[in-house]
Amino acid sequence: MSKVCEITGKRAMSGNNVSFSINKTKRRFNVNLSKKRFYIPEEDRWVTLKVSAKALKIINKRGVSAVLKEAKAQGLIK
Repeated sequence: MSKVCEITGKRAMSGNNVSFSINKTKRRFNVNLSKKRFYIPEEDRWVTLKVSAKALKIINKRGVSAVLKEAKAQGLIK
């Protein structure tokens, strides 16, 4: 299962661990993802999405059906 937010499309980034002696080794910055169930009253059904913390804030602000419509238009979900 890939670590990609289904609403915002955020993915893991790569960067460096930098030690005190300034040695650099590769590391990964993962996305803060969680599986969440949302109820869509228009379709009278539950949907499970893998969303980031930022996406949860967007859904709380705009509403789940509007956000899902945008994500489908962008091609993030099918």
